[in-house]
Order: sequence, then C-alpha cells, then structure tokens
Amino acid sequence: MTSIRTSRLRALVTGALLAGAAGSAGAITLEQAYQAALKNDPVFRMRYFENESGKENRILGRAQLLPQISASHSFNRNITDRLSPSSLVQGATQLDHPRYLSRSSVVQLRQPLFNVEGIQRYRQGKVQSEQAEQAYEAGLDEVSVRVVSAYMDALFAEDQLALARVQRDAYVEHQKVNTRLFQLGEGTRTDMLEIQARLDLAEAQLVEAQDNVVAVRNTLAGVIGADPGSLDQLADNFRPVTLDVGSFEEWRSLALARNNTLAATRLGVENARLDINRNRAGHLPRVDLIASYSKSDSETLNYLGVETTNRALGFQINFPIYSGGSVNATTRQAAANLGRAQAELDVRSNEILIELRRAHDLVLSSGRKIDALVKAVDSGKLLMTATEQSIKGGVRINLDLLNAQQQLFTSQRDLAQARYSYLVGLMRLRAAAGTLAPESIREIAAFFR
Repeated sequence: MTSIRTSRLRALVTGALLAGAAGSAGAITLEQAYQAALKNDPVFRMRYFENESGKENRILGRAQLLPQISASHSFNRNITDRLSPSSLVQGATQLDHPRYLSRSSVVQLRQPLFNVEGIQRYRQGKVQSEQAEQAYEAGLDEVSVRVVSAYMDALFAEDQLALARVQRDAYVEHQKVNTRLFQLGEGTRTDMLEIQARLDLAEAQLVEAQDNVVAVRNTLAGVIGADPGSLDQLADNFRPVTLDVGSFEEWRSLALARNNTLAATRLGVENARLDINRNRAGHLPRVDLIASYSKSDSETLNYLGVETTNRALGFQINFPIYSGGSVNATTRQAAANLGRAQAELDVRSNEILIELRRAHDLVLSSGRKIDALVKAVDSGKLLMTATEQSIKGGVRINLDLLNAQQQLFTSQRDLAQARYSYLVGLMRLRAAAGTLAPESIREIAAFFR
C-alpha cells in the first residue's frame, strides 16, 4: 500500500515538472510577442506618434527663416453715392449713384533678413525633433523590457499554478491513503487531520494561483494586443550568460553616455535654454525684404475705368517698443522652465543609475543563486526518494514525506523565479545602459523552446 502511494506521488510530481517544461504546438514565442507589441502596445504607439509629431518641429522652425509668399484677389460690385458740383447751375450740387466693378490682385513675398526670434525657433525645432527621436528610442527599450517582463510573469504564474495543482493533488492522494489506512486500523486520526489541514491550504493556494494566471495573462495580452495562447517554456539546461562588461562603473559610464531617456532629457534642457533666447528676442527689431506685384482695375471711384500695375521692392523694419510686459514675463517663465528641466535631468539620472545598480546586482548574483537552487532541487528529489525508502522501512512517517515534498516544491518555485528574474534583470540592465537592441530579444528567446 505504501509503495503504491509513494509511486503515485512521484508520478504526479514528475508529470508537473514535465508539463511545466514542455512547449506546445502553436505557442507564441518571445520574438512573436515582441513583434506584436511593436504593433499593438498602446504605450509604444503613443511614443511612435509622438515621434512622428516631433519630426515636424524641424520643418516648423526652418519655416521661420524661409520666404513667406501670399496672394490675394478681390472682386467687388460697388454702388456709390456721389455728390458733385452741378454743371448746369452755378453753386448747385447734383447727386448720382454710379455702379461699377472693381478688381484687385496682389502677390507678396516676405523674406526675413534679421529675425533673432526666428533663428531661435529654428534651433529649437532641430532640438525638439532630436528629443522626440531619443524618446522614441527609449520607447523601444521600454517595450522590449515590458514584453519580456510580462512574458516571464505569465510563465512564472503558470509554473506556480502547476506546482499548486500538483501539491493539491498530492495531498488528495495522501488523504485517500490515510483514510484507507485508518479504516484498516493502521493509521491515526492525527495523520488525517494533518493532511486535511494541508489540503485545505493547498486548495486556497490553487485558487489564488489560478487568479494570478488570469491577471498576468491579461497584462501580457494588453501589451501584445491579443490573447497570448500558450507560451514557450524555458529550457531545463538554462544557465546565465557571460556579460561583456563587468564592473558597475563600466555600466555606469555606458548609461551616462548612451541612455536614450537621459539623452532626451538633456535635449529638453537645451530646448529650455533656447527658449530663453527666443523670448528675449521680443525686444529686438525685425528686418524683412518685401517684394510685391499688384494689379487693379477701377480700384476706387477716382480711378474708375483705370487699370494699374504696381511692382514694389523694399525693406520693412519693425521696432517693438512696448508689449505690456509680456516679453519680460515670458523670459522669466522660460528661465524657470530651464531650472525645472535641469532638475528633471538630475531626477532621471538618479532613477536610471539606481535602476542600473539594482539590475547589475541582480544579474551578478543570479548566477550563483540559480546554481544553488538547481542543487537544492536535485537534493529535494533525492530527499523525497530517501524519505520514501525510509517510510517503507518504518523509519519515517507520512508527515516526513509531506515536508520533503513541500521543500521540493519551494525549491522548484524559487528556481523558476530566479531564472525569470535574471532574464528580466538582464534586459533592464541593458536598457538602462543604452545597449539594448533587437538582437537582445533574440538572445533571450534562444533560451526557450
């Protein structure tokens, strides 16, 4: 009886491990999830359209320095009341109501010659376009990390569910065996109460694991824009990779030089600085070259029936004298915005370096942790085998097997979590350092099958 019981328990545990490790046909790979996220992730789509909008700032800024050409045409039907001296009676006047058509066409070219505000707007446009591009690159890093993190969370939740189900089923088997032994007078009521308490707890943990699977899969579905279906599984022989760069200082130097978020924030500081100069230019004169060509027919009553053509070329100078204090106010406002942008750069630098330190420490320690947990799982399996043999020899009791089984489950769960955490940490490390590339996703995906 005991031999049958322990054999069934081992079969349940082995079956769960194989089910957790085996991939299924039609599973969505990590690379497929990443490609789907590039199309459907709403956060990344927001970044994409922000970049598309930001590209136009360069053209908008340049437009301030290019010629402005305008054309107008007017056509009017005029009815005029005209009071004029009478030609018949001296000193008298006569009133008539002439009706006539008038036409006027004008084409004008305005070319800025001296426009400091326009120059600053042009410089700002270039900086804003570069800032949008850097923010987009940062968005690529973010979506890569988000996909990998959501994918790993879903896998870990499924692993937890599988282990919770096996644990519950094992307790059910124990309960059946203990009930049978109690009926035969070989078991004790204490054993039955012990297994019932553990079974009730396992049922609660199973329900919690099921809810967690639904939640994390919904999160992954929100990122990739579709039901993820079945997922690829991490290979059993997975081991951490060797990093190209070792020390934290090397990673820190990379982050400060290449991180896209920091680059975008620095460009934000430069844009704020240029904004001060643009607002100060409100005190400076503006010089434009004006060229116009106009043609009119009966433009006024005095020129009734007269067609005129005028060609003009000259300069226009505008001197700002007083604008209600708005120039000084906007300049002070721009200076305050510059201080805010500099403070934001400090905040982003601190956040990224903290994230870099956390990811670096995690990646470095994960190798030793994973190796230790692999040994713990192997030891747990050996302990279960030894406990089964001891029960057969009457040295151990059912409670000992339950404890050994619980220890094995815990080691398996911790090993899965350590592996997934390492992969997410590796992505976060590279993203913070600005070294993340599409090849990084393929490198991570190669660990799955």
